[in-house]
Amino acid sequence: MRINDETIDRLAHLARLEFVDQEKTKIREDLEKVLGFCEQLNALDTEGVEPLIFMSEEHNVLREDEIKQDITHEQALQNAPKKDSDYFRVPKVITK
Repeated sequence: MRINDETIDRLAHLARLEFVDQEKTKIREDLEKVLGFCEQLNALDTEGVEPLIFMSEEHNVLREDEIKQDITHEQALQNAPKKDSDYFRVPKVITK
């Protein structure tokens, strides 16, 4: 598939990007390579190949959730260097 400046301009507009002519040339080459690769993939015979849903055949490798004992506010705050009733006090990190 041939990519022209009109196609690049349309894609740039959709992506809210702006390109100079030198960049358009490089982008055109890259897009043609990507689309050429996609055409090669479309030409492959996938008859009898099951669709791949997951990259690994392992299922649910995560552990089961376990309910553990909760701690109280007092226990959570007992070692806090600064606290204000039920909250940790921390230095301001965002300034205007």
